[in-house]
Amino acid sequence: MRSEQAEPNTLDMRLAARLTGLRQQRGWSLDEMAEQSGVSRASLSRIERGETSPTAAVLGRLCKAFQLPMAVLFAQAEDRGADLVANDDQTLWTDPQTGFHRRSLSPARPGYRGAMIFGELPAGATVSYADTPIPDLEHHLWLQNGTLEVTLAGSAEAAGGEDGDVTHRLSAGDCLRFKLNSANSYHAPGPDPARYFLCVVTP
Repeated sequence: MRSEQAEPNTLDMRLAARLTGLRQQRGWSLDEMAEQSGVSRASLSRIERGETSPTAAVLGRLCKAFQLPMAVLFAQAEDRGADLVANDDQTLWTDPQTGFHRRSLSPARPGYRGAMIFGELPAGATVSYADTPIPDLEHHLWLQNGTLEVTLAGSAEAAGGEDGDVTHRLSAGDCLRFKLNSANSYHAPGPDPARYFLCVVTP
């Protein structure tokens, strides 16, 4: 699978335009958006002007504010509706903070509840999200290479144990399924990058 990044500036500008549109649709000022998301007004302004690329963590906060799964946000920014998604059309985005690569294999589309993503997290890197954008967001994660630690906040109590976080350590070939209702993080302890396929299904 190719790992080069295609048209990063174009995707960043499309994300910026889509985020601006979502904010304006709700009638929010930048100050109101900052209050809703916990992202500073200055950062929001730079993102909307395309002066900086948002990190995965920031996108997670914005998606929570908009109550929009990240897969849907990227699909709206990509603006491709074909049933066959050729390799060259699978948009690749890179988190500027962690180096996390996210490739949209099967983007979210109207009439479909699922989306498929390929992720590559560098060894030693961690991507954290403060919350889920919507309740009960279903995930099926299959690890292709490396080791991946997935931490779900507050999941111990739901599993019948004491209240607290649960960390799942995946090795190559392992598959983890869960419904997301809280903060979550993904860590590649190394020595190799963690490469995985993720299917996200909306309720």
